Amino acid sequence: MNTAAIQGSFESNAVPVLMVSGTRPEIIKLGPLYHALQQSGWARPAWVHTGQHGDMAAQMLECFDIRPDHVLQRQGSSLAEFSVGCRVQLETVLAQEKWGVVVVQGDTESAFQGALAGFYHGVPVAHVEAGLRTYNLRRPFPEEGLRQMIGRIANLHLAPTQRAAQALEREGVAARNIAVTGNTVVDAQLWACEHHGIHRRAQGRGHILVTMHRRENWGSDVDNICAAIADVAREYPGLPILFPVHLNPVVQEPVHRLLGHLPNVTLTAPLDYLAMQQALADAWLVLTDSGGLQEEAPTFKVPLLVLRDETERPEVIDAGCAELVGADRAAIVHAVRRLMTDEAAYRRMQAGGNPFGDGTASQQIVQRLYQLLKPARVSASQAAEREAIHGMA
Repeated sequence: MNTAAIQGSFESNAVPVLMVSGTRPEIIKLGPLYHALQQSGWARPAWVHTGQHGDMAAQMLECFDIRPDHVLQRQGSSLAEFSVGCRVQLETVLAQEKWGVVVVQGDTESAFQGALAGFYHGVPVAHVEAGLRTYNLRRPFPEEGLRQMIGRIANLHLAPTQRAAQALEREGVAARNIAVTGNTVVDAQLWACEHHGIHRRAQGRGHILVTMHRRENWGSDVDNICAAIADVAREYPGLPILFPVHLNPVVQEPVHRLLGHLPNVTLTAPLDYLAMQQALADAWLVLTDSGGLQEEAPTFKVPLLVLRDETERPEVIDAGCAELVGADRAAIVHAVRRLMTDEAAYRRMQAGGNPFGDGTASQQIVQRLYQLLKPARVSASQAAEREAIHGMA
């Protein structure tokens, strides 16, 4: 019997895993999983880039050494036009091969369209970072609605935390279809530190890092937050404040108007992923409305003030790493002042580890995907063995 031929037939029957992403955060959180699947020995991951984000996504794909197998062309400029074009093109990809599973991450339009395509084709859908909820469909919009809809059609729910798993169980998802894995965002940070040399370089306290982009903060809330930052900058003129400003004019105009003249406030263009990780490593405090930074800052033991009234990541609040301050000018200034003057309070916010994971999420997800697909894989391997043996008879 030709053992090498049989082994080759097994390898050729690796399960094709379709990974769908289109935005910068999706690439960050699926990148480590892609590499873990490549190294698994049983899976053959194929990456679809939907084109939802352009240059930012290209930078991230390069950062994580990923070359997409399928690149879709973005249709139109509105979310509706993008959705229709994405859906049509995903149909073509789904029809090209007998996929074992479709993997999507989070709560973007790309994730929803990928899950929907898999659902219509009868391919199991695995949802990475499942179970995040605010139960307020307007905050964040449209993410809250998208992730809830993905949750209704997914077969495997890969929850980052126990709280997320409990939310899914309350919604009627069977416990056997839920796995608590931690968040792959931590895996990505550790990968970046190892491969790109991210480490703390700042001397002394470091800077305050500010980001703000969510639609619910547009309007008067932007002005209130900027006014609070200006108050802090004037009260602590020796404290540097780094503010990468979102490109939307709704954010750009008030930020530059209210903060552009302050000598200790540096306004920059948005940072790429590696630059942001370095900025986090060098930070003393983060002020943000970003969900991703709520997950990432604790890795570097940097406390957070969350510029929102609620968060779908309450674990960071429960762990003591962050505080909700919303867009209230007085609350923001008070919180910064307290951390500046109360060293014990600051140390308490640094004390815990990252509540979102320990860097092993990707490996845990690979194991759960193997369990999901094992019956089909065993059947295919047996058929391949029979074929190989018959061919040598």
